[in-house]
Amino acid sequence: MKSIIIASTSTLHEGSYLQYLLPTLQVHFKNCKSILFIPYARPGGISHTEYTQKVAQAFATINISVKGIHEFENAENAVKNAEGIFTGGGNTFLLVSQLYQQNIMQLLAETIKNGTPYLGTSAGSNICGLSMQTTNDMPIVYPPSFQTLGLIPFNLNPHYLDPDTQSKHMGETRETRIKEFHAFNAIPVLGLREGSWLEVKGEKITLKGNLSARLFLQNESPKELETESDLSSLN
Repeated sequence: MKSIIIASTSTLHEGSYLQYLLPTLQVHFKNCKSILFIPYARPGGISHTEYTQKVAQAFATINISVKGIHEFENAENAVKNAEGIFTGGGNTFLLVSQLYQQNIMQLLAETIKNGTPYLGTSAGSNICGLSMQTTNDMPIVYPPSFQTLGLIPFNLNPHYLDPDTQSKHMGETRETRIKEFHAFNAIPVLGLREGSWLEVKGEKITLKGNLSARLFLQNESPKELETESDLSSLN
């Protein structure tokens, strides 16, 4: 049975890394002594080793050890043998490119669908949808496909920001960008605000966190979804 946490962000304002999620993660990874961390989304400024150490410090507070996938000789075996898996944030284009390059996109999807508990934040959440086409990230590399894990029957827009009526910025809002996507695609898109996440248990998908989320459907007005909303039937 699928057991997945899909979070908008790893860090809330004035909070430490993963702090707001730790009580949830302690339950989510309760049967894991260790988890596999996938740091592929980080484009620079911090190495995979440094990124993994940051994650390890957070998980140490709930007595779970962490090992980065880059520390293994064979990425496929690392995924197959993982007790739990976490993919962190960064750039989704880079993350997707690396997952295809390492030949683990399909394997990762199958492993999670078969019950290995998974956590995704930001870019690691983007890849849980049907495609990565609603990411906010710049296309710094060219992935072989936009198709991602398909763990849920819709797309995500993590870090979703509502239009600011007081702002003098005249560029496109997130809502505008998602409507542009829907001019050519019928896939539903969920705008996940900071502090919100999805809990996936089998085929049940529930919105969690302190804030609501915004649902975008092609040719329809956006809908506000409150915490504990059931998105299982969305397709």
